[in-house]
Amino acid sequence: MKLNNWLILLTLWGPVALCSNEPVVARVNGEEIPAFRLERFFAEYLEDQGRAVGNIRNPKAYQQLRQKALDALIDKELLWQEAVKRDVVISDALVNDQVEKTRKAVGGTEVFARKLNDAGFDEASYTEYTRRELAAQKVFAELTTVAAPDEQQVRAYYEEHRSEMNRPEQVHARHILIKVAQGASDATIEAARLRLVEVRREITQGADFANIAKSRSEGSSAIEGGDLGYFPKGRMLPEFDAVVFAMAVGDISQPVRTAVGWHLIYLQNHLDAVDVTEEQGFAMVRTYLAQQQQSQARLEVLEQLRSRNRIERTDSY
Repeated sequence: MKLNNWLILLTLWGPVALCSNEPVVARVNGEEIPAFRLERFFAEYLEDQGRAVGNIRNPKAYQQLRQKALDALIDKELLWQEAVKRDVVISDALVNDQVEKTRKAVGGTEVFARKLNDAGFDEASYTEYTRRELAAQKVFAELTTVAAPDEQQVRAYYEEHRSEMNRPEQVHARHILIKVAQGASDATIEAARLRLVEVRREITQGADFANIAKSRSEGSSAIEGGDLGYFPKGRMLPEFDAVVFAMAVGDISQPVRTAVGWHLIYLQNHLDAVDVTEEQGFAMVRTYLAQQQQSQARLEVLEQLRSRNRIERTDSY
């Protein structure tokens, strides 16, 4: 868990007095989840996805995301309660170490104390929250322990997918395109080239390539700042390929002429070809299958906890 989340998540569990008059969005075995907990968790849930509440314009999408956040909050409560049932013990040393990491992460003792005070808590209640959060994580890890993938399964998967593991040489580039129609006059062709010469001068003097591409490129990738993503040799026009695969990362080309016009190319990254050995392939498959098994185990454990506990949803959204 990200350290900066610990203080935010503290607001999800607190003194009953803070939520006694709050509307309730769910109950887990009688334990109430008040609306303020959901609202604060929802903001954090969206932040982890790189989104913000104010940016969600579609009411249906808002409702679906809010429901997923409530589901996650219920799962968190289920895991806390399961840890209590199993008498999971977290040592003082581990708790204090996590609290100290958080204190340092937020800027030191004074900032930490101020953040706690703003949230209506003291260090003792935060320490107790940390203990419960670590206990929930521990019980979840124990419940979702899976065996290593069977070697026969690993070999079968490798044989089926071995061709997908090799990667050809690839580059990640952006470009700015000035189109030139077929049969255009020499003067038109030269005018287009000179436009890119001027653009290149602006970029080398500090202008942002992506921003200029958005406003001045005539290619379909302009809206993405000229981003062409990763591509291997042979995907682009021959003249373009010849230049971009000879560039060094960070370079900006001179104007490049192709059948569609003039291009200014920025090389963002270059990946060498990778030929995966059998040993490397097996290792990749083991990691992949283990992750798949772990994900499935997590889904199954949460589903079992939901089915054998009493959950009442009262959220009106």
